[in-house]
Amino acid sequence: MRRAGLGEGVPPGNYGNYGYTNSGYSACEEENERLTESLRSKVTAIKSLSIEIGHEVKQQNKLLAEMDSEFDSTTGFLGLCLI
Repeated sequence: MRRAGLGEGVPPGNYGNYGYTNSGYSACEEENERLTESLRSKVTAIKSLSIEIGHEVKQQNKLLAEMDSEFDSTTGFLGLCLI
């Protein structure tokens, strides 16, 4: 992919900056920094959300285990009443 402004006006054989003009390279670097920061914030948000989901799953599993225990107790109690 060719970016506008990169490599324009560079004399042939000038390999010190790999064919990029200083202004084009700077613009590319600034765009990379902006995109990197955007990605970093998105990853942080996803990490935080996944941690919250993990806590919620643990809490729901605990409640389900308690309900299972209560149902077992009720089933045992009802079984004794029917005898």
